[in-house]
Amino acid sequence: MAEEIKIEPVKNNDGFVPIPTGPTEQPASPRGFGRGQGQGFGGQRGGQQGQGQNRRPGFGRAGFGKDRPTDGLETKMLDLARVTRVTGGGKRMSFRAVVIAGDKKGKVGIGVDKGKDVSQAIEKATRRAKRNMISVVIVEGTIPHEATAKAGPARIMLKPQKKGRGLVAGGAVRMICELAGIKNISSKILSGSKNKLNNARATIEALKKLKARTK
Repeated sequence: MAEEIKIEPVKNNDGFVPIPTGPTEQPASPRGFGRGQGQGFGGQRGGQQGQGQNRRPGFGRAGFGKDRPTDGLETKMLDLARVTRVTGGGKRMSFRAVVIAGDKKGKVGIGVDKGKDVSQAIEKATRRAKRNMISVVIVEGTIPHEATAKAGPARIMLKPQKKGRGLVAGGAVRMICELAGIKNISSKILSGSKNKLNNARATIEALKKLKARTK
């Protein structure tokens, strides 16, 4: 049985405040749900866990991930489609997301993945895009030379431009060049393909062919 606690009124600037004196031990709950000295849950373990006082910042229930360091990458969703797979047991619906990630400093990547819902597909595609980053050679805000590439039926041609011309491109090509950090470029789709994924893959292949100028 715990000893009695004596309370002596002590006067301070705010008035009389009761200050407990003597031992303040409390018996632990037999099932481990009592509050310990640290105001936590679990009796003896309460002093270690506490209610946010001894926890690391940013890992609470309401603030999880707020103190995580950011990688400085910007992501944009290029395409989102609902796909169906027909099996012996019936049709299975899922979503396919195409995400482009870049730091606008010469690195860009494309990620394609599927998920049971939209949020899962976008999250998986974003992680894949960050793993598939490539380095792009940029000289004074533009590419060093002309490049042409093909991905499936899609064919893309990229040409350097003078300063101030801007991004003379559209669709997937413009989005990839913008996230890569290219400010002046012109592009042309040589094929009749309007598939965003194939055009994006062709643009990535064209950027891979860029090489720095040698004196």
